[in-house]
Amino acid sequence: METAALIIVLVIVLALFFDFTNGFHDTANAMATPIATGALKPKVAVLLAAVLNLVGAFLSTEVAKTISGGMIREDELSAAIFPAIIFAGLIGAISWNMLTWLLGLPSSSSHALFGGLIGATIVGAGFAAIDLGVVMSKVILPALIAPLTAGVIAFATTKIAYAVTRRHDGKPDGRDGFRWGQIFTSSLVALAHGTNDAQKTMGVITLALITVGWQSSANPDPQLWVIVACAVTIALGTYMGGWRIIRTLGKGLTDVKPAQGFAAESSTASTILASSALGFALSTTQVASGSVIGSGLGRRGSIVRWRTVGRIMVGWLLTLPAAGAVGAVAAYVVVLLGTWGILIDAVAAGVVVLAIYLRSRRNAVNAANAMSEVADSGAAVKVPRNPPPTRRQRRRLEQAEQASEEVPRERTGTKGERS
Repeated sequence: METAALIIVLVIVLALFFDFTNGFHDTANAMATPIATGALKPKVAVLLAAVLNLVGAFLSTEVAKTISGGMIREDELSAAIFPAIIFAGLIGAISWNMLTWLLGLPSSSSHALFGGLIGATIVGAGFAAIDLGVVMSKVILPALIAPLTAGVIAFATTKIAYAVTRRHDGKPDGRDGFRWGQIFTSSLVALAHGTNDAQKTMGVITLALITVGWQSSANPDPQLWVIVACAVTIALGTYMGGWRIIRTLGKGLTDVKPAQGFAAESSTASTILASSALGFALSTTQVASGSVIGSGLGRRGSIVRWRTVGRIMVGWLLTLPAAGAVGAVAAYVVVLLGTWGILIDAVAAGVVVLAIYLRSRRNAVNAANAMSEVADSGAAVKVPRNPPPTRRQRRRLEQAEQASEEVPRERTGTKGERS
């Protein structure tokens, strides 16, 4: 009993760490475009996203029920092995999240979690423990349909936005009013992310509690302490920023203008909120990426960096099998070595996370250089020591130049009057 309790505690800690990585991994979904267009300052943007993620986590539990009472058949698993399987699945999800964060790839934290759990469950209990119908209807099909749907909506919205404001063509700041709309729509996306993604961790913890009998399977709703813990953790992760992926979505796919950003965020918010209400475990990352691509195609003269799109799509395709493979290996170690296997998995996961973090320090990306110039591949080029001036700084420089030009004119006029 003491060993089982220890495993459950480890599962809860690891699940909350996954929730934390989910927060900084997916901050870009809401805040990449308003940061890119200057609608929000970087640190203000991530703070706003963190607060709204916290609020959103309390709004619904439908997605949590999908995980805790649908994807995996608990009756096919013994209470002794299932917490260890969840533990192994979380290791697969966290490992993939950290790797794609290092590469700046906006991959799906949701699918990493599902892949890790599926791989670990297959090793620990066989294919019979996976409800393939639920996986197909609530995970695979939405993953195929949602990015395309969001992209089409963003494309149409961008076209409409530019058609309505055609009189501003040629004016450099003629559509700056959309920046205010971006603040509203990006806030909706952050709220939707909290509503959708925090629930996945709630579902995992609830699933573990049900398995060991600490919660009734007749009531798959997350307990209050689970909701609070997951909400706070994802908010803290969001506040950390995830600047590498913000750079990819904000600059790597296309050069986002205010009207585009407004269209992309509107499309993302509407798609995610609708899916949350229906209980679909949707990837906010895929929806946000599809929206940005659609908005780039919708603006005349805009360039979509298809090499970056290709890299992102490869990441999407690899997420389920890669996280599943890591989860399967971790589960095999547990099945083979028992409690010692869990300890070995925990140490190995810690080493991997630490190694990735230390590697990221070699070319750190932060609020100051997240919107630096990007190459056609979507990877950032060398960040200059003196970054280019912001729009406000350029305006001040222009005013200073005008003032310096007026002073000699006044002096020349005074000399003419004296003569």
